[in-house]
Amino acid sequence: MLLLIIFVLTSVAYVVGRSRAATLRKNGEQLHSLPRYYGYMTAICTAVPALLLLALWSASEPTFLKHSTVKTLPAEVQSLPQGQLDLVLNDIKNIATGGITQTADDPVREASANHYNDRKNTSQLLKSFFVLVASVLGALYGLRKIGVQTRARIFVERAMMTVLIACSCIAIFTTVGIVLSVLFESLRFFNKVPFTEFAFGLHWSPQTSIRADQVGSSGSFGAVPIFAGTLLISAIAMLVAVPFGLMSAIYLAEYASSNVRAWAKPLLEILAGIPTVVYGFFAALTVAPLVRDIFEGVGFEDVASESALAAGLVMGIMIIPFVSSLSDDVITAVPQAMRDGSLGLGATKSETIKRVVIPAALPGIVGAILLAVSRAIGETMIVVMAAGLAANLTINPLEAVTTVTVQIVTLLTGDQAFDSPKTLVAFALGLMLFVTTLILNVIALVVVRKYREQYE
Repeated sequence: MLLLIIFVLTSVAYVVGRSRAATLRKNGEQLHSLPRYYGYMTAICTAVPALLLLALWSASEPTFLKHSTVKTLPAEVQSLPQGQLDLVLNDIKNIATGGITQTADDPVREASANHYNDRKNTSQLLKSFFVLVASVLGALYGLRKIGVQTRARIFVERAMMTVLIACSCIAIFTTVGIVLSVLFESLRFFNKVPFTEFAFGLHWSPQTSIRADQVGSSGSFGAVPIFAGTLLISAIAMLVAVPFGLMSAIYLAEYASSNVRAWAKPLLEILAGIPTVVYGFFAALTVAPLVRDIFEGVGFEDVASESALAAGLVMGIMIIPFVSSLSDDVITAVPQAMRDGSLGLGATKSETIKRVVIPAALPGIVGAILLAVSRAIGETMIVVMAAGLAANLTINPLEAVTTVTVQIVTLLTGDQAFDSPKTLVAFALGLMLFVTTLILNVIALVVVRKYREQYE
């Protein structure tokens, strides 16, 4: 409701500011900018202070309520460890919101819950009052600034530039935060398990016991089988997706008529919209039994019911639209003059495609393939349902394997304590996966720069 009121005030400020500027202009005043820029300036002055105050107040309110509630508790409760104190505060919040708790009849916690509600209601009222006051004062300031000497257009452009810079910084800081959070947890894991054991170990069994005297008190964290399974399934998927996707793109861009293209491309791109769990069902119920029956029929023994081949084939089908659609757009963007020049020199259509169009479009095609590789490496559901969870170190596509993303999901499922190697290893796997995709992106950039310089 508060945001809705701010939006209404901002809209009114824009209309009033524009009308006032238009009136001054009709009266012969030589304004620096068009009337709408004065409306934008007034709207910015109305919205920005109110939104900043609202964001700061909302961010600091939980901390204030927490400290205020803790002071109402007995001294022995305040001296509890942080984890137990947080549980007490959660019970108080549940009582305050009418939730069902086992300590609802505790008079001390009921009193703290009433105090929490009083402070929260007071904070909400004060927040609404001060935010609305800031919005009204900002609107009055913006209206007062409307005049001959005010350069509203420059003010608005600088404000928009500030917003764009802030959005860019948020994206950059988010990326840095993700990397640092994964890196710090990975370092905690490497303090418990040597990096050489993780990076070069051949056995993966992260299960650890609760007590040190139990069997299997220290798990095995060799990640080689997991990365081998990831690369095996991704390679099978790319062997399916790249030829079919690239050939489909060449046909749609160079050979298909406009009517065929208008129907075929949307139908092909529908594959990208199918949920991955549906692909997983298809792989588990249809492709995996079919693969097993075919290879057992030609004499192979011990073909797993869940195999890397089944998961890779279905994953490749899922990735075809990524390669096809992006490659089609890149091939279509190649200038027609290059094709005409090649055909004018006597080359056939196929020779023109092989020697002119494809090399010119290669940077975009490589980008499409790298995007497909990243999609294959990050896929989870198909692998869970069609390839299993067994961390086998093998290059046999007929055996069950697992991938990095599947293990990360498995390790972080349920209530976990982030102080054991079993949980922290998930962050180490994520860090290695990040490094792998970074290397692939660097390779793609090198290829793109090389051929872009050659064909520009």
